Amino acid sequence: MKKILLITVMTIFGFTHVTAQDVEFGAKIGANFGSIYGNNTENIDPILSIINFGFYSEIPLTKKFSFQPEIMYSIQGFSVDDKITRLNYLNLPLMGKYYLTRKLSVEAGPQVGFLLSAKGPMRNVKDNFKTLDFGVNFGLGYKLDNGLNFSARYNLGLSNINDVNGSSDKLRNGMLQVTVGYSFF
Repeated sequence: MKKILLITVMTIFGFTHVTAQDVEFGAKIGANFGSIYGNNTENIDPILSIINFGFYSEIPLTKKFSFQPEIMYSIQGFSVDDKITRLNYLNLPLMGKYYLTRKLSVEAGPQVGFLLSAKGPMRNVKDNFKTLDFGVNFGLGYKLDNGLNFSARYNLGLSNINDVNGSSDKLRNGMLQVTVGYSFF
């Protein structure tokens, strides 16, 4: 993770000089379609969570390429036999955005997630999950001239989040995220 941050900082300072008026700040909200995958997950179903929200800044590095760090509250999780487990994360995506046209972009980048809480049917299950989650995001974005923007991305979990004593199952987050945002300055 330290190497990724170092490369990101070097990229920001190495490509271009960014002025404060070029940087956009905004907020976004959306829906998650989350699940987990890995060993012994054939009986696990995805869940729909209406809640993911947070803030971002978009820093143009060139005419076509931007860096977009975000801080997002995200409810993720899964369902087994119609019993839902919700995993509440504070996620920090570091997205690179390449504009195919003036408004349409493809985006990709790493994400680190901090588990805030985990609730299973009628009980706290936070001790069953690791507190850090690493993943990578891939997606599309579309930005209107008035600041309104839309994105769809998939988060592919890379780290094993299972922390159940005696279990060798490797479980990873997987989430489709759809958001609408607004750049307010």
